[in-house]
Amino acid sequence: MKKAINHIYLIILLSILSSVAPIATDTYIPSIPVIASDFNVSIEKIELTLSIFLIGFSIGQIFGGPLSDRIGRRKSSIYGLLGFALFSFMMIYSTTVYELWIFRFIEAFFGGIVVVNAMAVVRDKFHGTEAAKVFSLIGTIRSIAPLIAPAIGSFIIHFFSWHAVFLYLTFYALFTAFLIYKDLDESYTYVKQGIYHSYKMVLIHKKAMKAMLTLALGFSGFFIFIAKSSFIFIEHYNVSTDVFPLFFGFNFIILIAMIKMNIQFLKKYKPIDLVKYSIIMQIIAGILWMINYKEPSLIETMAVMALYMSMMAFVFGNCMALALEHFPKNAGVASGVVGVLQFGLGAVISSMALMFHSESFLPIGVSVTLISVVSYLIIRTYR
Repeated sequence: MKKAINHIYLIILLSILSSVAPIATDTYIPSIPVIASDFNVSIEKIELTLSIFLIGFSIGQIFGGPLSDRIGRRKSSIYGLLGFALFSFMMIYSTTVYELWIFRFIEAFFGGIVVVNAMAVVRDKFHGTEAAKVFSLIGTIRSIAPLIAPAIGSFIIHFFSWHAVFLYLTFYALFTAFLIYKDLDESYTYVKQGIYHSYKMVLIHKKAMKAMLTLALGFSGFFIFIAKSSFIFIEHYNVSTDVFPLFFGFNFIILIAMIKMNIQFLKKYKPIDLVKYSIIMQIIAGILWMINYKEPSLIETMAVMALYMSMMAFVFGNCMALALEHFPKNAGVASGVVGVLQFGLGAVISSMALMFHSESFLPIGVSVTLISVVSYLIIRTYR
């Protein structure tokens, strides 16, 4: 009984640890129009901080992977969380949008060092279908973060200035660092291996790279919807910032339901098959978005958006397990490569999509459809 409780707490702890990115981005989303107004810049310049965050997050994982494999999951998590807390606090004192960009980048860099450890711990302790289920369970709990984070962000800016959002992120990181210091047992086994050799082993593994690229592309489409959500709901449909979390959170309620369905489906189907079927559904959702791009109703927009985003329930956990199962000795580096591709590609593609800003939803539909088609072409040859 005690073992089961510890097992559940480990999953919760790893979920909190891996929630650094969604907490950092989604708490911040409702305040984007306010920050743009405060700095007297266009909303696209503040939306760009989301892409900047992904770039910093990706680079952080390049360094975080080898660091995790060298000094351990626990120590590198604590170092990353303390750095994340420091630069979250520094953003309170930003006086220009360029300072905001710089501090956001460094904050994200330390966040990247943090997140590789959660995935590496799962690889240390679980394997195969069991690992896919654990990744899905972590995804379920972690999905609560983007569900409540916009509500927290809206609550904060309703009573305080946008600066308080970053104060909240500071305390979140410090609290998580305390939990990791107190409760996370070290799980890695040190293997003397050069950084170059570690990365080479991961990058030349064809099957693993297909799973990683599929995950990265899926996240890119997912993140386009996250980055454009304030425009879609607040700007286009004139939804107030107070109720914005209800509309934004609807996607994650459906996502959580699909994650639970994925766990059940894993009893009957292979992870790779679930990934393929989910991407086909994303292609259909993208086509529907393009067909009805001119004047879709709010209900239609929410339905198609939720359909696309919820399919990540079948992509994330399954692709992560497929990618990491090949690397028992350098799970930190492998997790870092997954993160670099996931967030780096997400940053590049979402930045390109944001450049084609339009009052209609057509650029969004074209972007997510193309992404899903390419993703399917990659994963269909997985053997």
